[in-house]
Amino acid sequence: QVQLLESGGGLVQAGGSLRLSCAASGFTFSSYAMGWFRQAPGKEREFVAAISWSVEKTYYADSVKGRFTISRDNAKMTVYLQMNSLKLEDTAVYYCSRGLGMNWGQGTQVTVSS
Repeated sequence: QVQLLESGGGLVQAGGSLRLSCAASGFTFSSYAMGWFRQAPGKEREFVAAISWSVEKTYYADSVKGRFTISRDNAKMTVYLQMNSLKLEDTAVYYCSRGLGMNWGQGTQVTVSS
């Protein structure tokens, strides 16, 4: 079955960086776009970034554009989210998705402190 396992979350000071990883299994990874979403306490889950199956196209929420970079390694069946210049408002649980919400991982907590 489809499995998505996120890792790399943690506590970081504002201005710092983190790199999230999502290891996929159970489907033909290279055939699907992959996405990252996040959900802050009391808020709805929101789109962060997505990458096409061919790596040619990437998409970002305006709130993270210029600070976050999504990438993928089809040979390793892994999608990454490099997060730089982190802000307090980036604090959330970050979820990996197959496509735009076809399947979800369990999430990884990112906490940005002042």
